[in-house]
Amino acid sequence: MKSIYLIMKMFGFLLSIIVLFGCSNQNIKEKENEKEQIIKIEKERLKALVDVNINYAKQVHADDFQLVTPGGYIYDKTLYLGQIESGELDYKKWDPGEITVRLYGKVAVIRYRDTACIVYVDGKLDLNGRPWHTNLYEKRNGQWQVVWSQASVSRTQTINLSE
Repeated sequence: MKSIYLIMKMFGFLLSIIVLFGCSNQNIKEKENEKEQIIKIEKERLKALVDVNINYAKQVHADDFQLVTPGGYIYDKTLYLGQIESGELDYKKWDPGEITVRLYGKVAVIRYRDTACIVYVDGKLDLNGRPWHTNLYEKRNGQWQVVWSQASVSRTQTINLSE
């Protein structure tokens, strides 16, 4: 009788490990899918800004969105998208490099450096370079939206400290 009890106990223990491993694996897959979804949304967001697709841009930018530009200016959603719609702010090209995502439940932080970014303000070239971007996304009502965005431009050559 003791041996049957031990076998049942071991079986229960092994079953628990299998279930936990399966759930853990599923959580990892779900997290990776969320990360891929956020990367896709960010790329679509950039395309919408270049193409002046304001309808899509309004959906993906949260109502309380704020952008901090490399010059330190702060734009809210209305001002930012309004300037894009009017042509005052004109993204001619915006190609992100590899996008890194850190996911924390319903909050995600992304960071990337552009491979190319060309921006005109009031018809004059304002930026032609490779700025860095750090954005905070939140999942609201089942939809990922960018809430904060900060861009920075390096004025010096990057030094590789590992060499």
